Amino acid sequence: MLIDSHCHLEYKGLVEDQQGVLTRAREAGVGAFLNISTRHSEWDQVVGTAEREADVFASVGIHPHEADAHENLGADILRKATDNPRVIAIGETGLDYYYDKSDRTVQQDLFRMHIGVARETGLPVIIHTRDAEADTLAILEDELEKGAFPALIHCFTASQDFGSKVLDLGLTISLSGIVTFKNAKDLQEVAKTVPADRLLVETDSPFLAPVPHRGKSCEPAFVANTAQFVADLRGEEFAQLAETTSANFFKLFSKAAL
Repeated sequence: MLIDSHCHLEYKGLVEDQQGVLTRAREAGVGAFLNISTRHSEWDQVVGTAEREADVFASVGIHPHEADAHENLGADILRKATDNPRVIAIGETGLDYYYDKSDRTVQQDLFRMHIGVARETGLPVIIHTRDAEADTLAILEDELEKGAFPALIHCFTASQDFGSKVLDLGLTISLSGIVTFKNAKDLQEVAKTVPADRLLVETDSPFLAPVPHRGKSCEPAFVANTAQFVADLRGEEFAQLAETTSANFFKLFSKAAL
């Protein structure tokens, strides 16, 4: 069994044929999905899909691109949303200095707020970081001094140094279809070094379709292509990587149960 640890089933490109998307993924061996939210207005829809589909779980959170629009969201709203039994994670949240769609200070404050709720609830925080390695690491280190919380870097594309440091902090790393791209040689080297018990695979669909599907709208079924590539890269059997990453998912997202 494979698990798509990060997909956006409510986004254009998937939501129009959501049942077909899920059926194709199940036929490809995907046994569970984590449906990710990025803004408050979509939480009900994301959670609703998880309530309807037994193998779909939900996250609640605010993407850094949406930070300015949620500056005054408040931790209480986020914390209350985690009470739903189908909500197993917080996020995605984090920092994105590549597009800078929201004020950096607001991004940082919301990131810390998500971490605080993760610490209180024990739910993992799903972190998006792009062109913000130093600040992401500084916030993680500072917040961990206040108390432990589970976390992962999703769609990892950062440096080996950053990867080593977040692994030292106890985080998990999730690889998307980007690792299959021809120009992703540095990322491929990082992928070889991630400890087996800290590794997840994802699609981030409908974005970032892996080889051989580049140029198409990405679907959760394509996590099988990424997993096969990563297994080959690491010199592992596909079945072993699938088993290991699935076990890692349920260990990290301990609230999830099929």
